[in-house]
Amino acid sequence: MSKNLEELIKQTLNKSGKLDCGTAFKIANKLGIEVGEVSDEATRLGIKIDNCELGQFGGLDKDRGKFTLSLKLKEVSDEKGRVFCKDAREMAAANGGLKTMRSTLRDYGFDVKYCQLGCFKEKKGKKMRVKTKTWIENDEGELIFGKGKTEVLDVIAEVGSISKAAEILGMNYKKCWSHLQILQKNLKEDLFTTKQGGGDSAGTTLNDRAHELINAYKQLQNDIEDYANKRFKELFLKQDEKKNDKK
Repeated sequence: MSKNLEELIKQTLNKSGKLDCGTAFKIANKLGIEVGEVSDEATRLGIKIDNCELGQFGGLDKDRGKFTLSLKLKEVSDEKGRVFCKDAREMAAANGGLKTMRSTLRDYGFDVKYCQLGCFKEKKGKKMRVKTKTWIENDEGELIFGKGKTEVLDVIAEVGSISKAAEILGMNYKKCWSHLQILQKNLKEDLFTTKQGGGDSAGTTLNDRAHELINAYKQLQNDIEDYANKRFKELFLKQDEKKNDKK
């Protein structure tokens, strides 16, 4: 078994000479062993794990996170917003796949703990962390676009109904509709189409521009968070490291 495992690992390394997280799980499934055994063998061979399928490290593609999936993650997360690796992977299978899962983890601020490959230990959290909030206003200072309106559009896109989206978001229909009207008024664009009646064609559908706005806002927020985290580490955490070094 050990020889077969070693050969499989060496045959499936990526271009960087590392073993992708997803490949490790496939090898474990093929040999009928625990994925931790694959990780242990890779460690013995001096091979590092790459491209966490839950997006904790590496450069795998991300999509748009789902608000409804974030609600399910909240049910299984701890008080610090951390989810077990095993739970997240199992949940991904029934909720759009791993690409959607890693996007939702990122978009809604969840962390992953107890990696099944042993790549990181339990995240205890920092004593300090930086928080950012991004919104877009018009010339009069009125809120046009932000987290709330993005979630409204996102959930409508997912469930195809304004009333159902309002129910999921925990707001009344009038407030949900108001979010949409404010957006359309300020942007001077139609963002959705609603068809009355029953049947599969009934409901609300977002147009391409609405999807562009959602993606653009989330990209802007992620870029700002990445920069803020980078500067926070440079300005605050490195100072702590220097203090610890002097002790």
